[in-house]
Amino acid sequence: MDAIDKAIKRTKVYYCLDCGKCTSICPIALRNPDYSPRRIVSSAIHGSHEYLLKDNLLWECLTCKMCDERCPSDVYYSEFIRDVRIEAGKIGQEGECSHGGAIQSLMRIMTQPDLKQNRLAWISEDLKVAKEGEYLYFVGCLPYFDAFFTDLNLNTISIAKSAVKILNYLGIEPVIMENERCCGHDLLWTGDIENFIRLARFNLSEIKKTGCKKLIVSCPECYTTLKIDYPKYVGDLGMDIIHISEFLAENLTDDKLKFKKSKKKVTYQDPCRLGRYSGIYEQPRDIIKAIDGLKLNEMEKNRKNAVCCGTSAWINCNSVSKQIQIDRLIEAKSTGADFLITACPKCQIHFKCAMNDRNVSKDTKIKIMDFTALVANSLE
Repeated sequence: MDAIDKAIKRTKVYYCLDCGKCTSICPIALRNPDYSPRRIVSSAIHGSHEYLLKDNLLWECLTCKMCDERCPSDVYYSEFIRDVRIEAGKIGQEGECSHGGAIQSLMRIMTQPDLKQNRLAWISEDLKVAKEGEYLYFVGCLPYFDAFFTDLNLNTISIAKSAVKILNYLGIEPVIMENERCCGHDLLWTGDIENFIRLARFNLSEIKKTGCKKLIVSCPECYTTLKIDYPKYVGDLGMDIIHISEFLAENLTDDKLKFKKSKKKVTYQDPCRLGRYSGIYEQPRDIIKAIDGLKLNEMEKNRKNAVCCGTSAWINCNSVSKQIQIDRLIEAKSTGADFLITACPKCQIHFKCAMNDRNVSKDTKIKIMDFTALVANSLE
């Protein structure tokens, strides 16, 4: 049995009923008639595996898991795509890299064990961190995004600052690793399994050296990668992995969080990795609703029905991606919200990139704020 057959079996692709519910809900298929999860599954089962590995449509999938939610046969299509991409990567196939492949290059540079970084320069004097303790905060690639997207005026590093500020408010001085690397999420989901494992092994070793008992993350992709993928590919971290919205929700019950009053209206974007992959829907909403006076106006498509931000792992960002983003921004704007709250830095990047297009209408424009920054700015 070859690797594709194993992937078909493991992800239950053989159970496909050919009903087409996946294609009917797929954000890509709704805008690109050439793409269909159902047809790719059929090709995998009945066609040539060599043809499948070289099919450019393999890289169109957002791996947003919306089709998995609707499949009556419990097929794990997103995982199937990931596994096939890994095999395609072994023969030199890859998707079209956005931004000239610079971000992919950075991730591969980070696999070098002797790499020297200045990862802690963003920690200002008002932020308290420790060299040892119970809690570890995993920063992810936030220190690099602002440099890549200067034209978008992102300030994504404010997400990390906000996370530390919140933890300090709760009496916690988190450990932050000076030699942390990218978690490897994008390499894994674009088929570069070799470099993903290098990053994962390095991070696993560094994390275990800290001796911490709990690891807090603010990035949904770091969350699923550390919690789900590391144990599968390189080993368990040996500590609890907690998304900051989960941690905050736990502290709501003890009345530890005091918020300033607000008169703003917001709407919330469910990240794919936090929502459909991890089932974390209510915790961010509970925190938003706990902010006195802040009103949450839900988009029509929310929670498990929320639409992806339009591109994944920095590949195949095209006109279809932009249409998905514009449609979602219009939906957010139509709620009457003052801000669109995102809980994933990439959602913020992709939406701001779409709004940066001079051809988009005013109906698309809405202010965007990160969830962690919203909480930090709302604390008394």
